[in-house]
Amino acid sequence: MDEGGAPLLPDSLVYQIFLSLGPADVLAAGLVCRQWQAVSRDEFLWREQFYRYYQVARDVPRHPAATSWYEEFRRLYDSVPCVEVQTLQEHTDQVLHLSFSHSGYQFASCSKDCTVKIWNNDLPISLLHSADMRPYNWSYTQFSQFNQDDSLLLASGVFLGPHNSSSGEIAVISLDSFALLSRVRNKPYDVFGCWLTETSLISGNLHRIGDITSCSVLWLNNAFQDVESENVNVVKRLFKIQNLNASTIRTVMVADCSRFDSPDLLLDTGDQAVPPCRVFDLGCDSEDEATGPALRAPGHAKEGLRRALDGMLDGHTQLSERALETRVAELLAQGRTKPPERSATRNKYLIFTTGCLTYSPHQIGIKQILPHQMTTAGPVLGEGRGSDAFFDALDHVIDVHGHIIGMGLSPDNRYLYVNSRAWPPGSVVADPMQPPPIAEEIDLLVFDLKTMREVKRALRAHRAYTPNDECFFIFLDVSRDFVASGAEDRHGYIWDRHYNICLAKLRHEDVVNSVAFSPQEQELLLTASDDATIKAWRSPRTMRIFQAPRPRPRPFFSWFASHRC
Repeated sequence: MDEGGAPLLPDSLVYQIFLSLGPADVLAAGLVCRQWQAVSRDEFLWREQFYRYYQVARDVPRHPAATSWYEEFRRLYDSVPCVEVQTLQEHTDQVLHLSFSHSGYQFASCSKDCTVKIWNNDLPISLLHSADMRPYNWSYTQFSQFNQDDSLLLASGVFLGPHNSSSGEIAVISLDSFALLSRVRNKPYDVFGCWLTETSLISGNLHRIGDITSCSVLWLNNAFQDVESENVNVVKRLFKIQNLNASTIRTVMVADCSRFDSPDLLLDTGDQAVPPCRVFDLGCDSEDEATGPALRAPGHAKEGLRRALDGMLDGHTQLSERALETRVAELLAQGRTKPPERSATRNKYLIFTTGCLTYSPHQIGIKQILPHQMTTAGPVLGEGRGSDAFFDALDHVIDVHGHIIGMGLSPDNRYLYVNSRAWPPGSVVADPMQPPPIAEEIDLLVFDLKTMREVKRALRAHRAYTPNDECFFIFLDVSRDFVASGAEDRHGYIWDRHYNICLAKLRHEDVVNSVAFSPQEQELLLTASDDATIKAWRSPRTMRIFQAPRPRPRPFFSWFASHRC
């Protein structure tokens, strides 16, 4: 301004100059005078800064909860947990999984050192209890989950049985006394297990029928059972599902459908003219669609089996032994599979990985859990099932055309996020024991469980290098605004759910296996790695609050200049 107080430059010219500056320089220039300060907070200026700095597509609107472009820019920079605040080194081997209690006061970690550790989420974080599972013949611990009222902890691991055979086992630990309350066998071990209610949990069992054909049974177990018993602590059978081509059910989780109509964040479906992933509705009302191969009458099955065998004897049909086994299993299941039951209201969904072409998990199965199945009371061991209804049909199947290596639900349970390593386009599985090669780049897919549609475009940035026959699970987690995942490239990653952009890379010295947001504070994130450490990350905003007693707390723009994530 000149001596009379009139500005030397018009606002429009200052605005054009500010457009050429970066965000930190704009904020610094705003301290010069009142005119520059007013222009530095211009909404159109910060809209341009936002799209340019974060490289967001111009057709993506502002977050529906945002009050201004400036505040939205600041939110994405200032509230992302990208500042490392603590490294926990109490584990002596690879850390495989992390889970928070619903209150956020505690979290648990599982490791190749065969311990389940329970931590107090204090400042700083402190170890509360360590449970060594080696006395129970466990090889390592791999997964944990708190029940709804945070009174019990489900811990899953690999159990070494007779003759060095391995399967899974689930332990239930009291969080009051840390006593081991029960143990439940779990096969295969990567079913993991999960809570259905506060006192009942879901486990799996696998029965081999042929070389590449099997049956997965999902059980509902009471959490309070005899710890000393070595028997399978079965309370009630939920579902019995046929597996073809060496596939099995793995990675079970439960989605609560009660909040589908009021999600924390409603995601736009985007352009899905040609969705890369197909969703099959097996419980639809259309007779033509619902009557799949497994749901036809027994007479059709016998006729189909007779025609197939006649074709082979006549030399018209050439099938390998494995293809023949799959074909016979499909025909025998026809008319002996219970169709999906319809319910007026959605209660809960059971979600798991499965497949139909090969042993690598390439499909997501969804089965509705009805109210009468939520309790251990009532028919057990399949009582009430008709003699012809040997298997249960799935309600929905999502085919991702790739190897699924991680799944996670949004806090409102409406959206399912899936880590997948894609198969080559057009690839065909000729041998179920030889799945197609998988991409190094991980696709983070998003599915709306209310509409059963894929939404958004796949999130990308993280990578994995393990081949498909050695591929392992990489756990992800979802908060109100962010989604995070581990990766084999020694980093954890954070994306914004609305803008579909990667906001931060969190470095470790080895593979990052698991991430976990605090359910009460999304600006706190934990990462677990093969380097045997757990790292705690907080946002720049939170760090300033913790450091508030300092005489001169640094303003936002200095954080922007000196603490880039």
